[in-house]
Amino acid sequence: MSSIATPPSEAARAILVGVDFGRPANNAHPSGSFDPTLDELALLAESAGDTPVARVIAKRQAPDAALFVGSGKADEIKLLVQTHQAHTVLFDQAISPAQQRNLEKVLGVPVADRTALILEIFAQRAKSHEGKLQVELARLQYLATRLVRRWSHLERQSGGIGMRGGPGEAQIELDRRMIDERIKATKERLKKVQKQRSTQQRARARNGVFRVSLVGYTNAGKSTLFNALVKARTYAANQLFATLDTTTRSMFLEQAGESISLSDTVGFIRDLPHKLVAAFQATLQEAVDADLLLHVVDAASPVLEEQLAEVERVLAEIGAADIPQILVYNKQDMLAEDQRPRQPLDWIERHESGKTGMRTPRVFVSALTGEGLDVLREQLVAAMRGEIPQGLISGEGAPPEEAASVETEHPPIQA
Repeated sequence: MSSIATPPSEAARAILVGVDFGRPANNAHPSGSFDPTLDELALLAESAGDTPVARVIAKRQAPDAALFVGSGKADEIKLLVQTHQAHTVLFDQAISPAQQRNLEKVLGVPVADRTALILEIFAQRAKSHEGKLQVELARLQYLATRLVRRWSHLERQSGGIGMRGGPGEAQIELDRRMIDERIKATKERLKKVQKQRSTQQRARARNGVFRVSLVGYTNAGKSTLFNALVKARTYAANQLFATLDTTTRSMFLEQAGESISLSDTVGFIRDLPHKLVAAFQATLQEAVDADLLLHVVDAASPVLEEQLAEVERVLAEIGAADIPQILVYNKQDMLAEDQRPRQPLDWIERHESGKTGMRTPRVFVSALTGEGLDVLREQLVAAMRGEIPQGLISGEGAPPEEAASVETEHPPIQA
């Protein structure tokens, strides 16, 4: 990670580690899901400025209490560190503070888990005052759990006049108290910023503006789609978490003769740290308060289904599961000709929040080339006019002429 002391011109070389606990995806181990390719961890590492040089897969029934991967696998990782002259070791799952400390002693290089890596990326990418405060709060809360006597200066202090702390107060207790004070101060500053945002949101609500929020897995192309729809210049790149701060613009719909409010929000990711979800509650509030969600999907992703499920899970966590959606299958330009859909629009059945048969329109687009954007605009107009009923298919459901195009799940796109 970027905090590692390496020459400015040299990216930190990283060893990637994932552990398979043999649990099915729907009953994931508390330590996190397992990615047999470690591709997403590699993308995270690259987004943080690191260069993955080796990947290690371990199989265990449960995490080793001391080293997470066990002593034998730790020795194997140490050899790889020496062979590749690696600067850091990155774990795809959450590791405890004690495991991190023990691994660093054995491996001789800094060790970080997925949560720390995501926090590092967020710290690099946050631009707005609110975004920086949210990341600072999440990092402080994460750091508070890492105070496990990792440093040699954590000896017990002597009391007396002029000494910091009370008699016999340990340095670790002083550190924890200092972090607690910074957390409290950051929360107070964040409350003031959130109050300003709430005032702006109420103003938009009073104006009767139809509010649309872009949501989706990170790197699904939300910012590129946002720019294409509103002709904005929001930063967009082919990397994870290219955009963190919410951007809201007015979008004029010619067919309706009026404007809507369109917001681009932070992307979701598998095993997104709960502290980050909580810290970014204000930013995600744009999605909670929206009249419609454009759920942007990377149609070319080999793990499309898992990414869809993860976004639905986070939407349920923040209280946005029942907001009407339009599924936007982006990146059609990256699909082979025989994988392209027959038509630019169909209807599918979503499963979330314990419900079945949630009828939802699906639009196939390429934000990069503009393909399908006219159809998406038509759906936005229909949604604004209340012409897209998103009820149970077994209820009032789709009109007869549309019922034939309703799918029961998210099938592979076919010609």
